Amino acid sequence: MSSVSCDSAELESCRDEKAALILKFIAIASILIAGIAGVAIPLIGKKRRFLRTDTNLFFAAKAFAAGVILATGFVHMLPDATEALSNPCLPKAPWSKFPFSGFIAMMAALGTLLADFLSTQYYERKHEKQIQAVKVDSVDLPSEEGIVQVAGNDSNTKLFGEEDGNGIHIVGMHAHAAQHRHNHASGQEGCHGQVSEHLDENSHMHSHSHGWDDDDESGIRHVVVSQVLELGIISHSIIIGLSLGVSQSPCTIRPLLGALSFHQFFEGFALGGCISQAKFGNAHSMVMACFFAVTAPIGVGIGTGISKSYNPNSPRALAVEGILDSISAGILIYMALVDLIAADFLSKRMRCNTRLQVVSYIALFLGAGLMAALAAWA
Repeated sequence: MSSVSCDSAELESCRDEKAALILKFIAIASILIAGIAGVAIPLIGKKRRFLRTDTNLFFAAKAFAAGVILATGFVHMLPDATEALSNPCLPKAPWSKFPFSGFIAMMAALGTLLADFLSTQYYERKHEKQIQAVKVDSVDLPSEEGIVQVAGNDSNTKLFGEEDGNGIHIVGMHAHAAQHRHNHASGQEGCHGQVSEHLDENSHMHSHSHGWDDDDESGIRHVVVSQVLELGIISHSIIIGLSLGVSQSPCTIRPLLGALSFHQFFEGFALGGCISQAKFGNAHSMVMACFFAVTAPIGVGIGTGISKSYNPNSPRALAVEGILDSISAGILIYMALVDLIAADFLSKRMRCNTRLQVVSYIALFLGAGLMAALAAWA
């Protein structure tokens, strides 16, 4: 029967502090370069025809990245959290009495949903105020300028999810977009843009009565998704950086180095794509990209600094590691499924392009499969 030492760090068969330190410096450089390259490609590519975010190639690459993020949450973070929180070094009560890893991951996913919802409402209201200001300026102009105020729909007629003051919450935005799709066309007609003049006129009046159009909704979602995804990835990057930094075993660090560089590149690509689609200013985009790129290397550096005094088998370390891994898993799973996969795979563009569907699904499963396969080594 094997025993686990909880008083001091377990001596690893491959322990070599000098070699481990060299590998950690290599890891910092490798992860930093991978992160910068991943997040920079979509940001630079938006000015290049081949790499623009509205191309099919970008859609497929983003699907691959979403698969990588999903597998990171399910196959890497959640099992690690379960292992840490079920470690025999932890007190049996309460840790062995309840599946804390799954519960914490679930609550983290719901918390991310709440943050998503509140952020969307904030940007909706901000956008609505801007629209109202434009309307006031338009009313002040003389009628001979050719500007005629269009009467809107009855204020009592609201779409599901629509709030007073024409605001639409996160669920209502999807319903609103679905209503637009229904009004514009159905079936293949919607894909080819063959709509009747009557529907076009009604849809035009409808969008003006709300002060919204599909581009507004899409733009707000991209802003929210990019910022929530950034927070989730940053918290996750700190944790994985610490995990690598505290290890003194080259046999552990080598596979982690490759796995983290791989997943950091594609996480950066997904984040960079969301930032690019949100159409932030150059300074804002640069700050978000830099925060992402340096977070994991900083985590490795912090882990390296505390590695001599850090005991990974202490109850406190195990509890903190398990809780943080669970939170990261919940955030990554939510963001991958809801804001990356569902947002793209249920879009009109995907529905109307069979070739894009096939390529994107292959890329999604390939990304998830490759990242999951890395769990055999790291």
